[in-house]
Amino acid sequence: MVIKKGDKVKLDYTGTLDDGTVFDSSKHGDHSHPLEFEAGAGQVVPGFDKAIMGMKVGEEKDFRLEPAEAYGEPRPELIQEAPRDKFPPEVKEGMMVGIGLPNGAKIPGRVVKINDKTVKLDLNHPLAGKALNFKIKIVAIN
Repeated sequence: MVIKKGDKVKLDYTGTLDDGTVFDSSKHGDHSHPLEFEAGAGQVVPGFDKAIMGMKVGEEKDFRLEPAEAYGEPRPELIQEAPRDKFPPEVKEGMMVGIGLPNGAKIPGRVVKINDKTVKLDLNHPLAGKALNFKIKIVAIN
């Protein structure tokens, strides 16, 4: 059985940046179990979906995704300013903060700059503009 669109896939993975930094892994941190998702359903970045098609249980693969196949390039319109008084006093440059949306959802933003009146936030995905390298092993296909 090979992976096709609509299959439920379970796999182990390690994702690294070009400098070797591990940005995510199914073996460590928050994800100490295999990743599960529906192939071809857009639940993972587009290049990841393409890379697993046709693989079999037990098969391993290394692949690299350019930014266009992963989180895209950083978009300048996603760098925005908000009033300083909307943030706690302990907010610092480089921190990740949750930005509340009108519908109640929150999106992550990285604090880029702070002054007396405003906080500049980068709402781009932290991996935008980066090539991603993956080492994967297919654990199960349903």
